[in-house]
Amino acid sequence: MERSEAKRRLEALVGEDLRELAKKYEVPVFRHGKKNKGWAGHVIERYLGLPLNSAQSPNFGSWELKTVSLKRLKSGPLTVKETMAITMIDPYNVVQTPFHQSHLLSKLRKILILARIWEGVDEESSIVYSVTEFDLDDPETYQIVANDYELVRKTIMEEGFDALKGEMGRYIQPRTKGPGHGSKSRAFYARTIFLKKVVFKGKFS
Repeated sequence: MERSEAKRRLEALVGEDLRELAKKYEVPVFRHGKKNKGWAGHVIERYLGLPLNSAQSPNFGSWELKTVSLKRLKSGPLTVKETMAITMIDPYNVVQTPFHQSHLLSKLRKILILARIWEGVDEESSIVYSVTEFDLDDPETYQIVANDYELVRKTIMEEGFDALKGEMGRYIQPRTKGPGHGSKSRAFYARTIFLKKVVFKGKFS
């Protein structure tokens, strides 16, 4: 299925409750008392008529699905709940590759973001809010992300992979990813400020 067709079909879900769809497609939200972290992605796969992918972020070849949770502030408006992992950082590849040829840019261009409303740990309901993508045609957005990537690249070249810090980057940050607090693996993450720009079309909550 092409990305444009997938986006059209996913947009039809806006306003629908993913919990109800989980029942319809027999996707468990909890297993043995623990949340099935990939349940929302699995619901989407069933909805699109695709075989279940064990990965938390299903990859459909020409495009990739990422789900983003939104939460309500005490004052009422919605905001992005947390950052979003994009792709692992391969230090050798990053050093060898400028942003315009990078795996990060390729990944960003493949991603469809389905934003859903998180109502609490019990996930009694989860309404689909929007289906969007990273607007890399916007010169300002592109340049900020490019600068974030090149900062990571420069740091690895001059100071080494271990010098990467989560404080780096305006829209994209390098963060540890993997089991345990001593993990050496790092990934590119989209900051919440970037996700807000995408999900709310620049109208920050």
